[in-house]
Amino acid sequence: MKKILVIEDEPEMRRNITALLRYKGYEPIAAENGRLGLETARREKPDLILCDVMMPELDGYGVLRALQADAKLALIPFIFLTARGEKDDLRSGMNLGADDYLTKPVANNDLVNAIEARLNRSARQANREFKPNFSSAHPLLKLGLTPRAAETLLWLSQGKTNQDIATILGITESTVKKHVQEIFEKLGIETRGAATVRALEVLNTGDSSIP
Repeated sequence: MKKILVIEDEPEMRRNITALLRYKGYEPIAAENGRLGLETARREKPDLILCDVMMPELDGYGVLRALQADAKLALIPFIFLTARGEKDDLRSGMNLGADDYLTKPVANNDLVNAIEARLNRSARQANREFKPNFSSAHPLLKLGLTPRAAETLLWLSQGKTNQDIATILGITESTVKKHVQEIFEKLGIETRGAATVRALEVLNTGDSSIP
């Protein structure tokens, strides 16, 4: 039974979603704000997370940033639920690494379909052979990066800090920060976790047939 974490501060919405998920055969876990949701995600390691954007204590963007910074949680499928449907909000959520973005109120069928699609994609990715090749930064040039930024991303994707990268490449830490900013701007992302995911996709030497 797939475990789905629902992070939603509106009690009625939270109850309705968890009831629907239980009816559809999932194991829902509920959290009433972002801080509790993040704690629950770290403890329960859910298969997918549904998360409201506007919440007290820690908003949905803060939750996603924290997840992306944790290698054990960064690849959990993440769907934003929000009452705000403006394009800027959509872009912000997707740039952070969200898998989908649904505007409330969302129809039950649309919600279930989005969940199933993301879980199926995650399962296909987990089952394929995944062997990132860190021997060269050259493949990362296809992302439109400069050679130095590509080298920075190569080491960033291996969990190295800015200080580590500066030592490895023989440059200053401030220069590394500039390259990291270039990576974020070029890839349209905002976190190191999202950058790592993009890099590993390019560096994977296993089956690349999964979209």
